[in-house]
Amino acid sequence: MNQAAIHKTLTGHIGKAPTNAKLKGLFETRLAANYTLIQDLFFSLYPDSAHKQHFTKLQDLLPELFSRRSRELKIQDLTRQMEGNWYQSGDWVGMQLYVDRFCGNLKALEEKIPYFESLGINFLHLMPITKRPSGPNDGGYSVNSYTEIDPVFGTARDFDRLTAAFRDKGICLMLDFVVNHTSDEFPWALKAKRGNPEFQEFYYTFPDRNLPDLYELSLPEVFPETSPGNFTYSPEMRRWVMTVFNSYQWDLNYTNPEVFLAMLTNLVDLSNKGVDVIRFDALAFLWKKIGTTSQNLPEAHQLIALFRLCLQVVAPGVIILAEAIVAPHEIIKYFGKGILKGNECEIAYNATFMACLWNSVATKKTGLLRHSIKNIPTIPDSCTWINYIRCHDDIGLGFDDSHIAAMGWDPQAHRRFLLDYFCQRMEWSPAKGAVFMYNPLTGDGRITGSTASLLGLEKALEEGDDSKIDLAVGRILMLYGIILATPGIPLIYAGDEIAMLNDYSYMAEPDKVMDSRWINRPIHDWETVSGLPSKKSHSSKVFYGLQHLIALRKQKGCFADHYNIQFHDAGNEHLLVFERGAGSSKGILVLANFDDSPQVVNTSLLSALGFIKNGKYHNLIDGTTRQVQSGLLELPPADLLWLTKY
Repeated sequence: MNQAAIHKTLTGHIGKAPTNAKLKGLFETRLAANYTLIQDLFFSLYPDSAHKQHFTKLQDLLPELFSRRSRELKIQDLTRQMEGNWYQSGDWVGMQLYVDRFCGNLKALEEKIPYFESLGINFLHLMPITKRPSGPNDGGYSVNSYTEIDPVFGTARDFDRLTAAFRDKGICLMLDFVVNHTSDEFPWALKAKRGNPEFQEFYYTFPDRNLPDLYELSLPEVFPETSPGNFTYSPEMRRWVMTVFNSYQWDLNYTNPEVFLAMLTNLVDLSNKGVDVIRFDALAFLWKKIGTTSQNLPEAHQLIALFRLCLQVVAPGVIILAEAIVAPHEIIKYFGKGILKGNECEIAYNATFMACLWNSVATKKTGLLRHSIKNIPTIPDSCTWINYIRCHDDIGLGFDDSHIAAMGWDPQAHRRFLLDYFCQRMEWSPAKGAVFMYNPLTGDGRITGSTASLLGLEKALEEGDDSKIDLAVGRILMLYGIILATPGIPLIYAGDEIAMLNDYSYMAEPDKVMDSRWINRPIHDWETVSGLPSKKSHSSKVFYGLQHLIALRKQKGCFADHYNIQFHDAGNEHLLVFERGAGSSKGILVLANFDDSPQVVNTSLLSALGFIKNGKYHNLIDGTTRQVQSGLLELPPADLLWLTKY
């Protein structure tokens, strides 16, 4: 919502913009309403007898943080509260990008706003843009600051101009909050290295290997190839430091309430810069406990809920996204369970859906996809998903073993098949991907590569086969057409909108060569963008195809996230069929063919659902009304239909 719309909404509800005293009074009301739960959560993590003074600090901190928030953002908070669950609107369509690789810097990004508008993008996830080490920094996820813009991207003023422009254009901004760890160059870490015991307690540090060895008995390895183990020796401190991800990323010790208070300050200060959605990075790892995997622990959920409630008191227009790429039954917990239901994160990545889509690409079957989605518990009414095909990261194969077995497949053998299919281990496969973090001890690995290359476009172009090129383009539009029609916020990975291929240049860069995820982090091809108007290339077909689907999505109210999805069994294992707005006269039926051969569906199902009448159906995507012959509706390979009701 742009500033004019905000003013209109406010004047429609209360007649005029609220005074500062009114805004402060609303803050005090929110604090009073949430005080008991905040207190209970705080003392569940930090026992009453030892930490009363820390809770007093928190009580003093919240009004101080509210006072730092600009009047403009406070008014935006109020408007969003009036709207209610504003992030569930079907109008949001997102894009994820690296600013430097997309266009260079923040000034250039502001100039690209017309590009986003032309495609229909109004939700942007910018990969980390705050200060980071000059050497290895995990793509910016090793942070030297939570709020200071790294000079490579521009200045604080550039960022302020950008966020103001986004607000004016109604563009929602998402940034990362690396909540689990800092870099070893972060000010707290530097003080710890200099021997300051207060800041050594900000991290998990140990004088010898006794406790680290106990932790290691149950801690898995995140990056077994490049960063084995979970502890790194600091010669400056002469102590061991917990480093679950990389040796230069020090895990924060949230058993220390001073860490929570300091990180809450960083969180709100980031929000106060004009950020609408905060992506909590690696939040599953927040609480560590000997004898466990130190992932998804109950205390981690309590901590996230405490962050969220404090943020909602200070900045209720800002929401949290859970970056929890974990098993399906664990993902649901990040929305909150029991007393915390709806009180953790408002949004989470629908990673299971993403992985199952890729499984359907490889197997040409939709059984695991339908089975897995049906077995994900219902999320709270106030929450939603981020739906995506690719992102900057790898494709994990975290399917539920029981779901794979229900398909008649051996879980481990099936995962090996998927690695082989997508990572160039099968000559007949059209996919050109790469393995990420293969563990020879377990046989586990993940998949990386661009959407276009994984779906066969790169190989088809090498072979000069026009029919295979068209099929690959069809697959790209089919997958994105599915997530554009699915409840939640669809997120396009930058480059996918013009069908960019794998970027192999990372293999010549010493600081990137060991991380195959860079194959899917290309420099954006603006030369290709300049040629899009010709509408003759495969890139043009993808761009204008997505543009059309996005526009259709925004026209249809049934695509808003009101839990109005119903999957149907089409009697054909190659087809995915689901309905949005089931029972409504304005519903949409989505049909997708994952096979490389034409497939049919019996029209009796479509007639019973109200999408065929007198043998005729209307496809919203191409605007045509067609007659079905012989009672069977045929879908060509990689075909996608959005049918409207009669």
